[in-house]
Amino acid sequence: MIGMNIKVDSKAIERELDALARKQIPFARAQAINAVAEQVRQAEQKNIKDTFRQPTPFTINSVAVKKATKSNPVAIVYVKPIAAKYLLPYETGGTHQLASRALLNPKNVRLNRYGQLPRGTLAKLKSTPDVFVGAVKTKSGQIVNGIWQRPFLRGRDAQLGAGMSVRRRNKLLRGAHPNMPKNANTTGHLKLLVRFGDALPVNKRLGWGRLAKTIVRQHFNAELSKALQKAISTAK
Repeated sequence: MIGMNIKVDSKAIERELDALARKQIPFARAQAINAVAEQVRQAEQKNIKDTFRQPTPFTINSVAVKKATKSNPVAIVYVKPIAAKYLLPYETGGTHQLASRALLNPKNVRLNRYGQLPRGTLAKLKSTPDVFVGAVKTKSGQIVNGIWQRPFLRGRDAQLGAGMSVRRRNKLLRGAHPNMPKNANTTGHLKLLVRFGDALPVNKRLGWGRLAKTIVRQHFNAELSKALQKAISTAK
């Protein structure tokens, strides 16, 4: 789990206050800590948005706060476990955490608005008759592992419409083969849909801890003063 405890030592402040103010310190301290913890949470969410290109709402909203209380003046700003697993390398370094056994590099499949494979896409592809998972040796001699789509047409029909635009070629082919699937591969050769690769080194840093410490240092005293004044003014 990625997290940071926000805890302060208010003993020096307590010594400068009268009895009424000292009585309100535990409550005011918890309120101030929680206010700063919320500022940290919002700053970390913005940090995620600034660091990644179109992060998902799931990732952004994974930053949460466990609030402090009068008896336990500690707030914890943390990232929920699932997101923490793949965000941790962006704090500590290392390689990407993979959701599968290999890094998925989409080539010829539709992605969602966040540039990711929609949920269920891999299962759907694997269940398609003209799609297979495996290693293919390219013309250059390179072995490429991934998800491939076989060409719909072979032999003489593979040359039908050669040199035309993809849209016009498909229209011509559908005229010859009215039952041709909508997403058929009409290129005349194997099409790489998703390439498999190894986990790559992370080249960005979130600076989670550094950002959180900066916000606590800059804002805690002001938040404590505000919370204490409010507590004293409402004390009975």
